[in-house]
Amino acid sequence: MRPFHLAFPVDNLDKTREFYTTILGCKEGRSSDSWIDFDLYGHQIVAHLVDELGTVQTNPVDGDNVPASHFGVILEMNDWNELAKRLTESGIKFIIEPHIRFKGEPGEQATMFFLDPCGNALEFKSFSRDDMIFAK
Repeated sequence: MRPFHLAFPVDNLDKTREFYTTILGCKEGRSSDSWIDFDLYGHQIVAHLVDELGTVQTNPVDGDNVPASHFGVILEMNDWNELAKRLTESGIKFIIEPHIRFKGEPGEQATMFFLDPCGNALEFKSFSRDDMIFAK
């Protein structure tokens, strides 16, 4: 599988750099006065400086109000548990606490949501088996 590329808006590059490198452990790539590349588990994400950020809208999913606009990575369960622990210990405020969604159903998954310093919603999830990722 090839890495994906995702660009997202931020209103503060310094806070963004600190969060993605220190809290999430991303390596920083190229940057300028208006953007920063990060290596997020082998994927290229790019924070672009904007003057104004939009509002976050939500949709209900299995009892949670999930931000309609969000991104993240599907991790191996051990990596997901390590990240959840690291985020909890760092004092991150979760918008959806780490938990198992769709218990006992196709697509059962571990999930957690939190915001970066600029209000971008991130979801990291894990499945016990990869064939459950697109299960109906």
